[in-house]
This record gives sequence, structure tokens and C-alpha cells, in this order.
Amino acid sequence: MTQDKILCDIGFIGLGVMGKNLVLNLADNGYNIAAFDLSDEKVQAVIAQDEHENTTSTPRVYGCSSYTELLSQLKAPHLIVLSVPAGAPVDQVCENLIGAGIQPDDIIIDTGNSLWVDTVAREEKYKSNFLLFSSAVSGGEVGARFGPSLMPSGSPYAWARVKPIWEAISAKVDVVTGKPIERNKPGQIIEDGEPCAAYIGPAGAGHYVKMVHNGIEYADMQIICEAYHVLRSGLGLSCDEIADIFETWNNGLLDSYLMEISVEVLRHKTSDTETPLVDLILDKAGQKGTGLWTAMSSLEVGCPAPTIAQAVYARSISSFKELRKQASVDLSGPSNVPVSESESLAIIEQLHDAIYCAKICAYAQGFQLMKLAAKEHGWALDFASIAKIWRAGCIIRAIFLQSITDAFERNEKLDNLLLDKFFAKQLSERQDNWRKSICFATMKGIPTGALSSALAYYDSMRSAVLPANLLQGQRDFFGAHTFERVDKPAGKKFHVEWSTLDREMKLIDD
Repeated sequence: MTQDKILCDIGFIGLGVMGKNLVLNLADNGYNIAAFDLSDEKVQAVIAQDEHENTTSTPRVYGCSSYTELLSQLKAPHLIVLSVPAGAPVDQVCENLIGAGIQPDDIIIDTGNSLWVDTVAREEKYKSNFLLFSSAVSGGEVGARFGPSLMPSGSPYAWARVKPIWEAISAKVDVVTGKPIERNKPGQIIEDGEPCAAYIGPAGAGHYVKMVHNGIEYADMQIICEAYHVLRSGLGLSCDEIADIFETWNNGLLDSYLMEISVEVLRHKTSDTETPLVDLILDKAGQKGTGLWTAMSSLEVGCPAPTIAQAVYARSISSFKELRKQASVDLSGPSNVPVSESESLAIIEQLHDAIYCAKICAYAQGFQLMKLAAKEHGWALDFASIAKIWRAGCIIRAIFLQSITDAFERNEKLDNLLLDKFFAKQLSERQDNWRKSICFATMKGIPTGALSSALAYYDSMRSAVLPANLLQGQRDFFGAHTFERVDKPAGKKFHVEWSTLDREMKLIDD
């Protein structure tokens, strides 16, 4: 198919897995794309795939061999989407576009997983050269191809121009049921439904929300993996039996993309031996940094997010495979007591509730972190809207998110999801099973850091009094850090000379 010279609607730079699929998604929705990548092979591959999938006689994707050619093939003012690795590659592309003649009213959209502070710095750095707009994308390659969840932020003017495009290509949710509307084949267009794309706020806000999304994703994955570990090692169930349990759970409260794919992973067999593939996958987890960034941000903001942090630690400890193998020989665990069939059925039911409760806590931590960060940075985040755009297209999409949407629509000033009446009731009714599930895992010597940290978070949040009073006494003893008293006006500081040694040291210091 020849490529006649036309002016395209959108320029696209970066044709890796996500970029290629976003290009084809845009093409399905009626946009002509001028595509560029440093690898001409990738350019030709996306053109070839478009030719294969395109049902019209007119090309939708046009290959470019340089930044200059890309700009020359676009309608003005130019709209250019980047799908390149976070960090230096984004700046390199921006500099190359400046050299190629980009104009101040042109818009560049960064769709990568950039660290949010980098996005803020870039908007300031390039503001005289072009409009930098960011739009985090979630959903993996399938989401990018058939409808992702999009978290745009930056210039309101840029959003007004980008909005119809982003709403067209995003995942859609049924307005009545709140469930995703399925789109799974090239050329398919969904005209109805609520788009999973909403303006988040100023520069950096969208990437921050996506970062927290990924932190919650870490926690959600780890919670499921711990449940698998309890069922596999604690009850001795096969991968197919666990898949059956997960599939049943996925038809109820735990309906989610992550539970759905866990079923598929557990059922997958090797072609030669029919061995469950998961049994052959090395138990060393990788990470790309967004979960770590979320945990670090929670510490910086002063927001407790122990389940998210524990999920990051779980991946870290998994990387010490050789050390763990040695420790498994040197360190003893509890005795293995057989479990009866009736006990197994009870434990499975308890574990279901433990997952659900821990999941509530993980999301509560993520949303509270976004709330505190928004206050610190002056962002007016709409949490009901954020929960809505996560209902489809993204990795943490789940029926559960409709309940979160409802919670923030009931009270837009809600400080923590645990304080919503619906979630408080769910936790209260299921906490006994949650506790029993963790007790069983503990007595079996099975690590459940995410499930357990979520329970500790819940118990801490519901405690009107915590042992921080003793901690403040300790700090004042060795460091004269002072403390407040419950029987005195708030803000008034006190210090005690706790011992003879303390008084002697004070005299020496004086």
C-alpha cells in the first residue's frame, strides 16, 4: 500500500509494545497517525499491522524517518504523543523536536511512567518551546490496543484539545452497571458508555495518581500471591484446584482483572510435560520503580501505607533467592500439622474475606496518600472521578471500584475509606475470618506480609490510643524531644529530667 502525502492528525514517537498499540487504537477511532521510532523496523511493523487490520483502502498510519519529517506531516498546531521510557529519553526527544522546529502552541503528550516531579520540572523547562502535557496510561498492551485508563494532567487548554481523542480511545464503562464494556477486536468502536479518561489536575498530578495506582497494584498482586501461597503450601492444593477457587471468587466481591489473570496463569501448562508453568517460573519478582516511588512518597508525606510498602519489600526479599535457599536449610519452622477437609473448607472461606479486607485497606492507604499529597501540592483531586476511571482499562480494574466511587460521591471530603459506612461494615463483618486466616498462615510458617500489615493498619486506625505515648517518653528521655499531654492545652510542650544521669548530663552540657 503506497503512502500518499497527507497531513496527519497526530504524531506518535515510540513504537514499542505500548506505543504500537496506542497508534492502532487511535487509528481505529478515525485518526491518521504520523509514526516515528529510532528503529525503522518498528515503524514498518506498525504500518504492516495497520494494513492487515485496516478495512478501508486508505492508510491510517504513515511512517516517518526523522523528527523533521514527522512535523512536516502534521496538521498545525501539532499534536505529538510520546511513548518512550521515563527519564532521559523523554528529554532527548523533546530536545530533538525543538531542533526540528516545534512551535510554542504545539502540544507534546508524555504517556510514559515518568516520575511526577520530573513532569513538573519539564513543563517549566519547556514552557517557551511547546506545551508539555502528560497522560499516564494503564492497562498494559491489551488496554493500550482496545481501551486503556487514562490519567491526563497539565495545561487545561491542552486538555480541551486532547479530551475528545482521549475519551474516544479510552476504556468504557456501562453507565448503569458500572461494569467494563468489552472491546477486543481491531476496528471495534464503542460509542456508548462512560470513558475511563478524566482530567486529573496541574502538571505532575496525573503521573502522581498513576504512581499510586501502581502502588495499589503492587499490594493487590501481593495479596493474591499470599493467598495462593496459603492454599498451595498450607492446604497442599494443586494449581488447578486453586484456579477453581480463584475463578469462583472472581464471580463475586473479588471480581477483578488481577484475579482473572491469576486463574489463567495457574491453569497454564507446559506443552511438553503438562506441568503447571507457574511451578517452573523462578520466584524472583522484578519491579520498575513505581511501587517504590509510592512507598517513598508515603514516607515523605507522612501517610501510612504499610501494605503497599510491604508489597515492595516482598519483591525485594524474593530477589535473594540463594540466601533464602540457604536459610531454608539453616532456619527451622513450625511442625506440619495435617488439615482435615472440613478445616480446609473453612480456611478457604476465611482467606476469601482476608483478601477482601486487605484489599480495602490497600486502597484506603492509596487514596489517603493521594489526598494528603493533593493538599501538600495544591491539587484539587476528584477521588470519585479517579475511582471511576480505574473501573475499566487499567490493571487494578475491579467491581470493587464502584463501591469506592460511591463512597466518595456520598462524601467528597472523606478522609479515609475505612470511615465510609459501607466499608466499615464490610470490615467489621469479615474481620474474624481475616484474623483466623492470618493465624493459620502464621502457625504454618507461611509469610503473609501484605495480609498481616493490612490487618495491623486496620487495628491501628481503629485504636483511639496507641503506644506512641511511651515512644514520646523514650524520645524525650534520650533526646529531650519534648511531648504534649492529654490533660493540657494542645500544642504545649513538656520535658522531664528523667533520671539522675540525665540531670548530670544536662549540667555537663550547660
